Amino acid sequence: MSNIDQQNAIAVERMMTARPILTGIATARDVIPGMRENLLLHAGPPVEWDRMSGPMRGAVIGALILEGLATDETSAVGLVKSGQIEFAPCHHHNTVGPMAGVTSASMKVYVVENITHGNVAYSNLNEGYGKVLRYGAYSPEVITKLRWMNDEMGPLLAEALSESEGIDIRALLAEALHMGDEGHNRNKAGSLLFLKQLAPLIGGVAKETILEADVLQFLGDNALSVLNPVMAACKAMADAAHGVEGSTLVTTMARNGTDFGIRVSGLGESWFTAPADVPDGLYFPGFTSEDANADIGDSTITETTGIGAFAMAAAPAIVTFISGTPQDALNSTLEMYEITAAEHSYFTIPVLEFRGTPTGIDIRKVVELGITPRVNTGIAHKEAGIGQVGAGLVRPPMGIFEAALMAYAETYLS
Repeated sequence: MSNIDQQNAIAVERMMTARPILTGIATARDVIPGMRENLLLHAGPPVEWDRMSGPMRGAVIGALILEGLATDETSAVGLVKSGQIEFAPCHHHNTVGPMAGVTSASMKVYVVENITHGNVAYSNLNEGYGKVLRYGAYSPEVITKLRWMNDEMGPLLAEALSESEGIDIRALLAEALHMGDEGHNRNKAGSLLFLKQLAPLIGGVAKETILEADVLQFLGDNALSVLNPVMAACKAMADAAHGVEGSTLVTTMARNGTDFGIRVSGLGESWFTAPADVPDGLYFPGFTSEDANADIGDSTITETTGIGAFAMAAAPAIVTFISGTPQDALNSTLEMYEITAAEHSYFTIPVLEFRGTPTGIDIRKVVELGITPRVNTGIAHKEAGIGQVGAGLVRPPMGIFEAALMAYAETYLS
């Protein structure tokens, strides 16, 4: 085994043995490192206002209205252009967010602790379907829902979790994979398992039956309710594998609607980016690829840690949502074994005789074999506020892996 293989074995073992526990819900400014009132976190690699996509800009406007820093689109844009608002990737602050991923100081966030290695990750709360901030909507009903989540649902969930020993997200994911989920776009089983664990905790602390009922229904009606804590759990797993000297494993894949970026365990905090592509998939009635924004969101942290499209063989029904056939789902997983360093110790696939999911993307294998990682994803409309227009598959640009490999050679082999 080469020294690189040895270092990759260390990194992927840290990724797989990480045990992420959802321990609480808190206000972003109180727990996210470096969070401040004039800072907005966003999905993907760094991007400034002038290059932001429509959904990202809409989410920024909505967050500024939510924070009371702006009253409408005009004042929000003026505030941004004045230079008073700062932007940073969620990933720079131990955080992840779906789609636009915009997280502001007052938002409630999930707190996920990796009790194996001691690191912590965060994600905002999932808004459900329809007009939502993560797709760039900022109409009054969007802001009203976010305030209800912050002021009523969030504190109730926080109190409920405080009465427990936390929720083991790794164990939840392992069970959900045996029930037809893949952990990224299909989370129907995982969300029900999540609700199953939360419901008695909520019932034990709720003082108002109306609020209790509203929260349970809100979570139960949202088949993506578990996605955000899953993303934070995957972030905690990936961060545990980051910073292993000499490792060529990918520890971040993320998109901001303009660029697709990766980071590599042995290459510090450097991003390798290229323009993001539009996913290929199924569109909702009335929409086509002409309406689609380029790929967006931090949710590719799931594929980074061995689930999502890497586990599609466990979730053949997902093809009704993203297009393709059950055989395509199986082939997706089988292909990913070619570019990964290990088979997951805890995430297994029944149809493959409980073989572990392909885990630990190796930039060497990606470039050598010409196989880029598969990603399944929602598709956002290119204009702010219209929302999701479909779902499908996309791959990162090969150029980012080639650039990362060149940087690795310059760092370690020159």
